[in-house]
Amino acid sequence: MKVDSHQHFWEYDPNRQDWITDDMKRIRRNFLPGDLFPLLQDAKIDGCIAVQAEESLRETDFLIDLAQQHEWILGVVGWADLGSDGLEEVLENYSENEHLVGFREVLQSKDPRYMLREEFIRGIHKLGEKGYCYDLLTFPQHLEATLELVKKCPDQRFVIDHLSKPGIKSGAWKEWKKLISPLAERELVWCKLSGMVTEADWQKWTYEDLFPFLEISMELFGPKRLMFGSDWPVCLVAGEYEQVFRVIEEFSSQLSTSEQDRIWGETALEFYQIS
Repeated sequence: MKVDSHQHFWEYDPNRQDWITDDMKRIRRNFLPGDLFPLLQDAKIDGCIAVQAEESLRETDFLIDLAQQHEWILGVVGWADLGSDGLEEVLENYSENEHLVGFREVLQSKDPRYMLREEFIRGIHKLGEKGYCYDLLTFPQHLEATLELVKKCPDQRFVIDHLSKPGIKSGAWKEWKKLISPLAERELVWCKLSGMVTEADWQKWTYEDLFPFLEISMELFGPKRLMFGSDWPVCLVAGEYEQVFRVIEEFSSQLSTSEQDRIWGETALEFYQIS
């Protein structure tokens, strides 16, 4: 089974999607399952993981509702306030829902020390107790704090979204590699091969710009902890779905069939515990 481990849906609202700036006008509209399904079919991808793009329980419910309507939406990574005193009740309310597989917060917009607050770490532990994983949306400057978080939650499954958004446009891989390497040494930390074209030059990125970062990710995590993600529709500001797909297809062509199977689906199914 081939799986897109990272994509989004939304009904566009300028207040809720206020992060969509003027230079991202192409994605200032609704993006729903009917828009994505033909693209998955063309790429021969069997299913996807829908990931939150808004910090609200409304967003979590919205994605769960879509997953209930479309069996090819294999799982939902929702949002919850991990530092809230009401987190236990929120998780209990979702406990019977088979579509909700994990949670995420937009940590990239917050101070790196935000994730090291006692209440946040307590929230991560509660997720683990309920069997949920956690998606880490960060920039490289968050990675030192991320490592501290991971060490404080040694039994929790984490996945780094978008390789932690390295400076692909500037080719700045050395410092990023230094920061992400200790995280790759942790057995319960995975990484998504996603969100790369939007960190490159939107108008003129090439495979040569992206491949050094893919090669380092392969070196550090190996295929058993790497998974393909399109980051659609955000990727559309820099490339079509097919272009993003072709990058990973071209890169993975040097790998064995079993290694390709991991990156294209098996890793995501294992991480999100989807059978």
